[in-house]
Amino acid sequence: MRTLVMGILNVTPDSFSDGGRYNSVAQAVQRVEEMIAEGVDIVDVGGYSTRPGYQEVSVAEELARVIPVVQAIRQFDVLISVDTFRSEVAAAALSAGADFINDQWAGKYDKAMFDAAARHNAQIILMHNAEEEVTGDVMAAMTEDLLRQAELAEQAGIQREHIWLDPGIGFAKSREQEIEVMRRLDELCGLGYKVLLATSRKRMVKELLDDGRPAAARDEGTAATTVWGIAKGIHAVRVHNVAMNKKVARVADGLRGNNG
Repeated sequence: MRTLVMGILNVTPDSFSDGGRYNSVAQAVQRVEEMIAEGVDIVDVGGYSTRPGYQEVSVAEELARVIPVVQAIRQFDVLISVDTFRSEVAAAALSAGADFINDQWAGKYDKAMFDAAARHNAQIILMHNAEEEVTGDVMAAMTEDLLRQAELAEQAGIQREHIWLDPGIGFAKSREQEIEVMRRLDELCGLGYKVLLATSRKRMVKELLDDGRPAAARDEGTAATTVWGIAKGIHAVRVHNVAMNKKVARVADGLRGNNG
């Protein structure tokens, strides 16, 4: 299977890379049209920023940001994901036409998340996260955590083929641990679930580039992680720059024979 490209659509005023650019329905629709022209497979709508220093957002505010956008872009022939850890937002988004829930807490924040996804026969992305930075063997801790949540998701009625794992680059890990995870991605990809890699413009990429450029100037570094991830066996990437990553994924897929 070819690598899917998930395009990030932050409908927030304060996301670390593009906060405020798409926080109206009209702006969001225009950006989705651009991403579709660039070859996007999944659009990931987020109404709650988790950048460093983020401010708490009420459920009502998150719903007001996300649901009108989901409804507006459902007109397009594209898969829709909603980036939320709240079951109320997930349920409303799925009712409005979303296909995926992208949960950065993997169902640990809101125990009703799995039931919401199961009721709508939705796909769910479980991202590794923790209250404190991981200690010891990062891969062992990460895989144990994700497999436990995946099992709970299946017990709630979510089909195994609808469960995705995300190693959570940028969350609960040091930069050294993140690099270790990247080097051992094949272990995560060997667990029997589809894997999403989300490194776009994050601090790990910034530090590997070591040039002090702002977030929006890290796309070449992100593309390098896309190629690396595909070589390790990932199934999708979550990115800001759809056009660039679509091209590099096509080449990497061709080299691996994953064009189907």
